[in-house]
Amino acid sequence: MPSGLIARKVGMSKVFLESGEAIPVTYLRVPINIVVRTKTKEKDGYDAIILGIDPKNWKSRKGKEHVRYAVQKEWAVESLDGLNPGAQVTLESVPAESQVTIVGTSKGKGFQGVVKRYGFTRGPMSHGSHHHREPGSSGMREKPGRVIKGKRYPGHMGLDQLTLKHRPVMACDTKSGVLAVKGPIPGPSGAAVYVTIESAPQKK
Repeated sequence: MPSGLIARKVGMSKVFLESGEAIPVTYLRVPINIVVRTKTKEKDGYDAIILGIDPKNWKSRKGKEHVRYAVQKEWAVESLDGLNPGAQVTLESVPAESQVTIVGTSKGKGFQGVVKRYGFTRGPMSHGSHHHREPGSSGMREKPGRVIKGKRYPGHMGLDQLTLKHRPVMACDTKSGVLAVKGPIPGPSGAAVYVTIESAPQKK
């Protein structure tokens, strides 16, 4: 059984428990994951599979045809039984009420100032003020005579890889290939995220 899947973010909504409590969830569309290739202990030192989604036939300049995948990701596995190259992995490997780890990339916001990037308080907006959205004082004169590393300055914001652990799966629809995970997930709609299974519910 593989320990993870590649999914694409759909959007946020909410589900209601039997008690009437509303739980915010993010829906993930899980396309068919195909085993692109495998790694073995004899050759690579550990057993692992590399999954890919959205295959597309590609022809090289020399006329050779091969398949390219839009997204690929490697997961270590305990056993390679039934996970030969070309095998398909579906959403059935992620049962409801299990806990997963989500890895995604946050939205890119470009170059931003300190007010938006770090939540700095702006200065007075009156006509005579010359301090509106500036970072303010940033260094010393005599000692050490420089700006300390790590100072919060304007710069690139977003496009960071974020890992969310211990996220419960609220619903799992294997027919439509949709997974509902509690809470927000980084990235825009349609972005690829990696779902790693932490623990599955115990069978009664």
